Amino acid sequence: MKILVLGAGATGGYFGGRLAQAGADVTFLVRERRAAQLAADGLVVKSPHGDFTLRVPFVKQAQAKPEYDLAILTSKAYDLDSAIESIRPAMGPAAHLLPLLNGLAHLDRLDAELGASRVLGGTCHIAGTMTPAGEIRQLTPLQRIAYGLRPGTSPDARPKLAALHAAYQRASIDAVLADDIMLELWEKYILLTTLATMTGLMRASVGDIMATGDGEALMEETLQACVRTAAAAGHPPREKALAGARKFLFERGSAFTASMLRDMESGQRTEGDHIVGDMLRRARAAGVEPGPLRAAYCHLQAYPARRKREGS
Repeated sequence: MKILVLGAGATGGYFGGRLAQAGADVTFLVRERRAAQLAADGLVVKSPHGDFTLRVPFVKQAQAKPEYDLAILTSKAYDLDSAIESIRPAMGPAAHLLPLLNGLAHLDRLDAELGASRVLGGTCHIAGTMTPAGEIRQLTPLQRIAYGLRPGTSPDARPKLAALHAAYQRASIDAVLADDIMLELWEKYILLTTLATMTGLMRASVGDIMATGDGEALMEETLQACVRTAAAAGHPPREKALAGARKFLFERGSAFTASMLRDMESGQRTEGDHIVGDMLRRARAAGVEPGPLRAAYCHLQAYPARRKREGS
C-alpha cells in the first residue's frame, strides 16, 4: 500500500515517520522550505520513545500524481482549502483519505470535495512541536491514533485500514482500529473544546484555573455543555473517555494548556472557529445551554479583529 502524508510537521512528520520506520511505503507531500530541510537533514524526530532520523521520499505539489492508495491529511483547519487543492492531484479514483484534523467541521467539506465514500475518520493525540530547523520534538510520551470507517465510507477501505493498523502496531504506537470512529472523534472533540475554551478564555493553564474560586465550576459547565451536545448528536462519551478527560481538565498544579492559547500568545492564527465556534453552533442547534462557550468564542473572534485593527 502506497501512503502519501500531507505535511511533515509535528503531527504528519511524527505519525508518518513512525510508519516509515515500521517499513511502510510512505511519501511526504511538502512545501519548498520543508523539502529543502528533508533533503539536507532527513526527517529528524526527538521522542521519549526513541530518537530517529530517516531519509524519506517526498514530493512537492506540482509533482503529486494519482498513484497512492491512502492519503493522510494533517493540516490545520484554517489551511483546509489549500490542503484540499494540494492533495487533490494525488487522489486517484480508488484512493481514500484519512484526515487527522481536530474537531468535526472538516468532514462535511471533505465529503463535498472528494466524495463521502472516500473519506475515513481519524483522530490523534500528541503533544509536539517542530523547531525552525525542522526537528520534530515530541513533548510528552502520549502518542495515540485512531481510525475507522465512517458510515458512508466504501467497504474497499477495510484492507487499507488493516494494513495501516498492522504498520502502527509494528511501530509500537497506541493505535485503535475503531468500530465507531465517530465516537472517538466526539470524545476528543469534547476534551479539546473544553480545554481550548477555558485555557483560551482565561489565558491560563489548567492548574492556574483550578487555583481560582470559580475555575472548577466553570470548567465543569463547559465540559457538560460539550457532553450534552455530543449526546444530542447521538454520541455520548464513554465513561472511561470522560474519566480520562477529567484527569487532564481538573488536575491541580497542571501546566497543561490548549495549543490554541499558545497560538494566541505567539500572535498566530487559531482554529477557534473550527473548534469552539463549531461546538457552540452545534450546542445551540441542539438546544443545549452553551455556558462559557459563548464568551470563549467571542474572545476568539475578538482576537483576530484586534490584530487586524492594530496591523499585526
